[in-house]
Amino acid sequence: MVLDNDFKQAQERVDELITLLDRYSHEYYVLDRPSIEDSEYDKLYHELLHLEETYPALIQQDSPTQRVGGTLLPGFEKVEHDLPMLSLDNAFDFEGLQAFDKRVQQLVSGEIEYECELKIDGLAVSLKYEEGKLTQAVTRGDGRVGENVTGNVKTIKAVPLKLRRPVSIEARGEIYMPKASFIKLNTDREEQGEAVFANPRNAAAGTLRNLDPKVTASRNLNLFLYSMVQYGELEIETQSEALETLEKLGLRTNPDRAIFQSIEGVWSYIEEYQEKRSQLPYEIDGIVIKVNRFDEQEQAGYTVKAPRWAIAYKFPAEETKTRINEIEWSVGRTGVVTPTAIMDAVQLAGTTVKRASLHNVDLIKERDIRLDDLVFVRKAGDIIPEVVRVDFDSRTENSVPCEIPVNCPACESELVHLEDEVALRCVNPKCPAQAKERLIHFVSRNAMNIDGLGEKIVIQLFERHLVEDVSNLYDLDLEQLMTLDKIAEKSADNLLKAIEGSKRNSMERLLFGLGIKHVGAKAARLLSEKYETIEALKQATQEDIQVIEGIGEIIAESVVAFFELEAAIDLLDKLKAHGVNMTYTGPKKVETADTTSVFYDKTIVITGKLEHYKRNELKETLTRLGANVTGSISKKTDILIAGADAGSKLTKAQELEVPVWDEEALINEIGQ
Repeated sequence: MVLDNDFKQAQERVDELITLLDRYSHEYYVLDRPSIEDSEYDKLYHELLHLEETYPALIQQDSPTQRVGGTLLPGFEKVEHDLPMLSLDNAFDFEGLQAFDKRVQQLVSGEIEYECELKIDGLAVSLKYEEGKLTQAVTRGDGRVGENVTGNVKTIKAVPLKLRRPVSIEARGEIYMPKASFIKLNTDREEQGEAVFANPRNAAAGTLRNLDPKVTASRNLNLFLYSMVQYGELEIETQSEALETLEKLGLRTNPDRAIFQSIEGVWSYIEEYQEKRSQLPYEIDGIVIKVNRFDEQEQAGYTVKAPRWAIAYKFPAEETKTRINEIEWSVGRTGVVTPTAIMDAVQLAGTTVKRASLHNVDLIKERDIRLDDLVFVRKAGDIIPEVVRVDFDSRTENSVPCEIPVNCPACESELVHLEDEVALRCVNPKCPAQAKERLIHFVSRNAMNIDGLGEKIVIQLFERHLVEDVSNLYDLDLEQLMTLDKIAEKSADNLLKAIEGSKRNSMERLLFGLGIKHVGAKAARLLSEKYETIEALKQATQEDIQVIEGIGEIIAESVVAFFELEAAIDLLDKLKAHGVNMTYTGPKKVETADTTSVFYDKTIVITGKLEHYKRNELKETLTRLGANVTGSISKKTDILIAGADAGSKLTKAQELEVPVWDEEALINEIGQ
């Protein structure tokens, strides 16, 4: 029967797509060596999603589409660990390590090898795989009983839902939030008036225990596995073999590990990473040292609380003391008023620090921070300086609490402290500070991307009253721009061309540039792909919007509220009158591509300097015509588009006999 054949073909394709997507995900999230472009991955993912929607019976538990749950979790059930997740004893100096070494030498016969690993500052978790499939993820809890967080852990892209072999194992590791994700999360929360996380570890813990898996998925958690406590038929004799086996099964381990035959070698490794820690993309708070051989671990044994064969060396806290001289209050584009401590300059993690975030009023009150206080400062996520605590012993008797502003420092409007927020907020829609920040956001790279129009120039334009809102950018002329500092005629002309060119941007850039609360670049793209015009989005209801995968209720509510504002509609009318594009012109989903195009379903690589196209614009055009645009040449490449100075990709294409097109051939074909 035709239906049976269709179903069988779909089943075979689903199996093939899951295998491919698992491999590409492993290359991207575990090995950090992607072999395909994001757009090609997205195309395969959407093809799988389409097949699963057409044939629901083909949905597999380990399908990549099942990573993000669509419903809120009712809570986390308690789970008892088969084997306790014990804590480690600590050492704080070389003498402590020598004492540990001496104890081990007394307990273990023969030469001892120590395996050293970075101590990730995150949240311990245990993963169970049965016959190669992820069945359970449990937090450490109190060491004996943890919480079942399987649904949330499945959203972490580095965690395979299926191993490369159908084995049953229990692996343990550390879930963490990368520094860049932590900074972005706190910046976004601060902009929205929400409480910030104290450090990446707290952020990871809060994210993993969030009852909405979509929130967990959006925050980019990652993990490193550091042990196998149950490994069935696998033959493993050492800790280093265990980690190598985890890697072969497709699980992520930290490559920055080493083996030493002496405690002096261990110390050199500790000193090396104490210097390097600020350069790592994740936080570490020490080094874990383990006896490498499992039989020697058994000889050493355990205390009630910890193994005798392992110890954690804890780095000293990277904090320094300085004095607060002033508290500066600034207004962001959403109206949130943020305090910053101005301090005596100090050295911290290799840089000179004079300013530190105080985040919000509640934090100032909670930590009782005052002017002229001596305070301890550290770098949250090793990046953003923040005040940790006050040295109360040094405070004078006549010290008084900080004066919290009642009026906006930019427009003098009365500030509000909304019930559901920790921030002070200026709600004046004409506040100049907010308008300035909105302008800076509007021209930024991920928004309208107006080349040459940086923050300093925007501030000049605003302070000289040449622009009041973003629509005024399109009123600027050559003479006005030449009145700005360090702007000559050629620079002014280039700026005008860049401003004019931004009118042709696709809708998602404009939507993101408008600065709608909770609408980031990804949400703007999803909304634009769905509705295709600003007018259509403006007519959409909250119920319509929130069903879009990756959007949800909060973003939908914010979008609808924005389009109900008279000021927003007025601004969009002005932009439209200036000729700013309000339509989505980015790549369409695969199912909307032109199947008659010569580019449809072809794998294409672009190389060299192009005269008639910008690389991203050409990529979008080809994707719209159904092509898979990738970054590397292989036997599967159908066409290489080569501009001037094509280099090694052209050579490889010729070796593999891949057809090579120049720009003229490309233009002729696209024209047809």
